[in-house]
Amino acid sequence: MSIRAPKNFAMTGVGGYVAPRHLQAIHATGNRLVAAVDPHDAVGVLDRYAFDVRFFTEIERFDRHLEKLRRGPEDERVHMVSVCSPNYLHDAHIRLALRVGADVICEKPLVINPWNLDALQELEVETGRRVNTVLQLRLHPALVALKARLAAEAGSSAHHRVELTYITTRGRWYDVSWKGSDERSGGIVTNIGIHFFDLLLWLFGPLQDCAVHMRQPRKIAGTLELERAHVTWFLSTDGSDLPSARQPGSPSTFRSIKVDDRDVEFSEGFTELHNLVYEEVLAGRGFGIADARPSIELSSRIRTTPVTPERR
Repeated sequence: MSIRAPKNFAMTGVGGYVAPRHLQAIHATGNRLVAAVDPHDAVGVLDRYAFDVRFFTEIERFDRHLEKLRRGPEDERVHMVSVCSPNYLHDAHIRLALRVGADVICEKPLVINPWNLDALQELEVETGRRVNTVLQLRLHPALVALKARLAAEAGSSAHHRVELTYITTRGRWYDVSWKGSDERSGGIVTNIGIHFFDLLLWLFGPLQDCAVHMRQPRKIAGTLELERAHVTWFLSTDGSDLPSARQPGSPSTFRSIKVDDRDVEFSEGFTELHNLVYEEVLAGRGFGIADARPSIELSSRIRTTPVTPERR
């Protein structure tokens, strides 16, 4: 049996919140990081994995370095780029990766606006490279089991009642960072909710209709009509929405999904999901642009849907 040679990775946004999960996944799958970029230089985390990573604070010099490697020996070029930069830069950094002949693993969301997906698909064809995204909830064992149970219990034609609540407390820094800007992050719906919207579409089928019943800077709520479910959903970054008063050291996140009044337990099992995503990508089974498109289109539609009173 042949042993796969390690792949060379590069990373954008290596100083960001989600980057350590990608660094660990690159290491856990037997590959190596050779270059990274971030405008902020507090990136000592790199030393946990290697001491010879070329680091840049300017994207132009990073681009030039990757192009130099592309023109060198095959075992030195960058084979994959992990995109962990702010949401509004994702499509630009994906295009950079494709132009230097690399495949891509991009954090959610691939793009903020769905019309930007078309150009990326054209670039995939032109370059012969592939764009993969991180839809890790589709790999969570409890949610994979839920999808199988729903299919087995009543057939694909059953219609379900679903309640989704996701509260993840953020401090005041959030509002003044790029994450607090709808233009740069897509707002709560895209930055916080897109994984859950993808999950709902994956479990219960395509969108039929949607409504927004409440929209505030820190929270938003509405309903979805999917092919096989009526969904009520609530997203918040306001700690006062937690079920119990927050105390120092207490959990700052609350996730809840109920299907036909039955709780879906998936609070554990998140630490290895990025490793699974990388394993699937490296095996040729990654989630691509077509997989990501429905949730990106849905989140875009929610952002522009006027608030209407909830029917009682």
